[in-house]
Amino acid sequence: MAEKSIHVQFKDGFKGELIAPNDKVNIGVEKGTLAPYDMLFGGLASCMYATFLEIAEKKRIHFDSADIEVTGEKRTEIPTTLKWVNVKVTIKNAEKEKGLIKAMEIAANYCSIYQTISKVAEMSWDIEFE
Repeated sequence: MAEKSIHVQFKDGFKGELIAPNDKVNIGVEKGTLAPYDMLFGGLASCMYATFLEIAEKKRIHFDSADIEVTGEKRTEIPTTLKWVNVKVTIKNAEKEKGLIKAMEIAANYCSIYQTISKVAEMSWDIEFE
C-alpha cells in the first residue's frame, strides 16, 4: 500500500495552507480559500472521476468532457459526520452511454474515497448525458 502525505500550516486563526506533493491550496472560510468539506468533496469527485476515466479508457469509450457536482448533508448531532452524499456526473458527447453507466457503477465500487465516506454516510450517484 502506498503511503500518502500532505502538510498543513495554520496561522492567524483559521487561515492555512495545504502543501501537497504537486501544489498548494489556501484553507479557510474567506474568498480564495477552500473549507474542509470543499476539499473532501473535491477529493471525492477527483477520485470518482479518475477511477471512472480509467475504466472508460480500458473499455475504449470516448466522451468530450465531464461535469461533477457533489452535494451532501451533515448530521446535526455530534459528531457531525455526513448523513448523505450524492455525486452527480454529467457527460458530454458520449459514445456508449450504457458502457459509461456501467463504468460509473464500477467506479463507485472501486473509488477508495467513495468507499471511505460510505462508512458514515448514505452514498448515491447519478449520471446524465448531454
